[in-house]
Amino acid sequence: MNHFQFRDGELFAEDVPLARIAAEVGTPVYVYSRATLERHARVFSEAVAQAGDVEVAFALKANPNLAVVRVLAKMGMGADVVSGGELDRALAAGMTPDKIVFSGVGKTDDEMVHALDTGIGQFNIESEEEGRDLAALAAARGLTAPATLRVNPDVDAGTHAKISTGKAENKFGVAISDAPAIFARLSALPGLNLRGVALHIGSQIFDLAPLEAAFARVGRLVADLRAAGHAITHVDLGGGLGIAYRPDDVPQEPSAYGAMVARVTQGWGVKLMFEPGRMIAGNAGVLLTRVIRVKPGSVHPFVVVDAAMNDLARPALYDAYHHFEPVTATTETMTANLVGPVCESGDTFAMARETGVVAQGDLAVFRTAGAYGATMASTYNSRAMVPEVLVDGDRYAVVADRIPAATIMGAERVPDWL
Repeated sequence: MNHFQFRDGELFAEDVPLARIAAEVGTPVYVYSRATLERHARVFSEAVAQAGDVEVAFALKANPNLAVVRVLAKMGMGADVVSGGELDRALAAGMTPDKIVFSGVGKTDDEMVHALDTGIGQFNIESEEEGRDLAALAAARGLTAPATLRVNPDVDAGTHAKISTGKAENKFGVAISDAPAIFARLSALPGLNLRGVALHIGSQIFDLAPLEAAFARVGRLVADLRAAGHAITHVDLGGGLGIAYRPDDVPQEPSAYGAMVARVTQGWGVKLMFEPGRMIAGNAGVLLTRVIRVKPGSVHPFVVVDAAMNDLARPALYDAYHHFEPVTATTETMTANLVGPVCESGDTFAMARETGVVAQGDLAVFRTAGAYGATMASTYNSRAMVPEVLVDGDRYAVVADRIPAATIMGAERVPDWL
């Protein structure tokens, strides 16, 4: 469920008509619903609570906007970060350090030192080399870094290759077959409290079977590590649960996921950690755009909108689907190619898409754009950086300014020898 609904033929974000935001802020613009963020966070947290002792950390990479993260921080959620910049954002938004988990395959020494000095709750170590570096950095400061070892269970999540992370050929984690030996070597190092294991096999997963298979493998690993004398108190199960992008998508209910987790992890005796991102933010946002013009095509017309691949990169990156619909309801339909103004053939949102009829000047939205939308935006073609708006009931605020191309150009320098 989300809070972008039609009223008397006009699309609203909670109690604010999207046409009002377009008139006052301009387009393109991301619009987020606070009520939807809170609802999704609550539903997911309640679902995994079936498994007992749990902690939920929002994956900042999905949507690091300070206002969005503040909403979730006020609900008591933690943060999963993958860079020093995301760590600073989590802190600035009000996340407490002890609820911050630092993931990512390429943590630098400077980032790890910053995280140690901040006192974060957990490092998810991606390799033996990283674990040795972290241990040395912590020991040099008289600290002990709380950590888990991320394992790669070699399970195909059945999702898009670009968002699969748990197969043997993926760059994340260590092979689960190598984990016992690596765990033994790292756990002996001063400066490191290696207290468990972590995994994340991919994103946008509809079938619970791959997740269950991966969790079962990790359960056997936990038993083997304990048999070898290691104290295992934490297991990070990652995220990955899919959401509906297409009108006919039928994702798994969080309650079913939570029930599966509770069944598979029964008897583990650990704190379970989760890192949802898309599940929380995806359907809590839309990209509001205006039709520049409708151009005739050889087979179907081109609907050219003022949003582009630099604003919403997912379709260009991996042919991702985002439902497109006019802000003013219509029963008339057309088949069209939906494209942006950027000078790239890849600036295409959809080909031969059936949609409500739109004409020059009409407003429309790309749905399910609250995750991996604005955070992946760029200024390609010297376009302005897309702004973001958060709606709360009958009010809204601009929570990220539109940064004009001239401002971005102002940060550049031409050396005097030119």
